[in-house]
Amino acid sequence: MKLFIKDARLLDDRRVHIAIENGLIMAVGEQLAPPAQGVEILDARGMVVTPGLVNGHTHAAMTLFRGYGDDMALMEWLQNRIWPAEAKMTETDIYWGTKLACLEMIRSGTVQFHDMYWHYHAVARAVDEMGLRAGIGAILLDVAGVDQGDRLQELSKQLHGETERYSSRVQYEHSPHAIYTVSEARLRWVAEFSEKHGTRVHIHLSETAREVAECQAQHGVRPAFYLDRVGLLNPRVYLAHGVHLDAAELDLIAERNATLITNPVSNMKLAVGGTFPYQEVARRGINLAVGTDGAASNNSLDLFQDIKILALLQKHASNDPTTLPARVAWKILTGARAPIFGRSGRIAPGEKADLLLLNLDQVEMTPHNDTVSNLVYAATGHVVDTVIVDGRVLMRGRHIDGEEEIRREAAARAQALCGSA
Repeated sequence: MKLFIKDARLLDDRRVHIAIENGLIMAVGEQLAPPAQGVEILDARGMVVTPGLVNGHTHAAMTLFRGYGDDMALMEWLQNRIWPAEAKMTETDIYWGTKLACLEMIRSGTVQFHDMYWHYHAVARAVDEMGLRAGIGAILLDVAGVDQGDRLQELSKQLHGETERYSSRVQYEHSPHAIYTVSEARLRWVAEFSEKHGTRVHIHLSETAREVAECQAQHGVRPAFYLDRVGLLNPRVYLAHGVHLDAAELDLIAERNATLITNPVSNMKLAVGGTFPYQEVARRGINLAVGTDGAASNNSLDLFQDIKILALLQKHASNDPTTLPARVAWKILTGARAPIFGRSGRIAPGEKADLLLLNLDQVEMTPHNDTVSNLVYAATGHVVDTVIVDGRVLMRGRHIDGEEEIRREAAARAQALCGSA
């Protein structure tokens, strides 16, 4: 497949053409000419071209629970709303919930996301059909006992082998839920399997102070040191939340070259009792990306909103308006600060052809004093006109094929799950 983007503007204001073939950027330049035949030409006049955005932590199918159980305490929300509804979810529910999430992410510029949920094949099939990239985890836990753990461990091994049925845009990841829901023996198995097969590991860590206290009481160390003890602190591992990490833990995470995923909106909405320690993370050069978490606790999958809130929250918490400037925030948003996800944040030959065309000719984006600042502090996903993933146009002029069916089916599934939960 060949694609030629004509007359786009880079963030540095240069006007360029971009040649794409077989999912990769082949050339970028002001004087490029399109191939004579067999190429789709995309007129980008008036548009800014940027790398796509990366959502480092979400639970995609929880779009079905958007607005269901808002403004409730965490455990009340889980026990009285989320867990009862999830217990009724079928593979088909998760398929349509994931397609709805993909639809929303495409519309707001996300080209790659990392998911932790149930019914792996339903998620993988939805991602493959929608054209996005995703790291998809098979949740592993054994809080209900050895039988549960054995069953999910065997399923994890099986799914790892079955991922080859999907395109290369779908990648298998291990997803042990958290240190308080997975036994030490099971975590050690994940570490061994991950090392043997080179798979990434996606786990919640230090989201609440209670988690830290319980880890210290049960294991005699704080969560990051416990993960290190079981072999799960290394460059293949990324840690969601990380709100309650202390200085020694951050030193260890930096030393082990693991990655942190901050989820500012979800953490604020669920009132987890702290602010992600961005300044300490940045000072140590720790790998970092941003995630929305699930739509049940955000309630949006629009990363433009999350990055603005992350930047403002960090300025407020540090009492320093220079903390997390727009250009650094933008790099975080495109995955350029998290090598584990394989993104450079650059538009250059050899890079993945995962691109956005942005329409900045809008009231909210006027004037154009600083395009990057506008994108971080003023934009929402509505600025995204066109989304290209793996060299394929997924959205053009904000139109996505099949949108009405996805919205209809997902709404019906949500009503069945939440109307009587």
